Amino acid sequence: MANIAEAGTAFVRTQVPGCDVWPHVVDIQTDLLRSLAMRFVVPLAPTSLMPASLPRRSCPLIKVAGVSPMLVPYEAAPLGKRSLNASKGSAKDRARAIAAALDAVVSGV
Repeated sequence: MANIAEAGTAFVRTQVPGCDVWPHVVDIQTDLLRSLAMRFVVPLAPTSLMPASLPRRSCPLIKVAGVSPMLVPYEAAPLGKRSLNASKGSAKDRARAIAAALDAVVSGV
């Protein structure tokens, strides 16, 4: 798994108005691919939506504007740059947890 912190990624961003399902996402795509029209993002959701059967480490908490929604790595997907607003902050301090959560989705570890 790539080191998200070293790649200069993991910025929390808001989607444009009308994207009510996942209002905040973590942009984890390396800036080496900034010329692409898409960004690879992981949505954030209220912790109340977390299934009880899901291991807690699979959905780490990411602080955004004074609240701590959970990362939803199993919903990671590309999203057009036009659907994203400016950065709302950095999640680099949670880079290891983000990478581990994504790794768990791919490898089950």
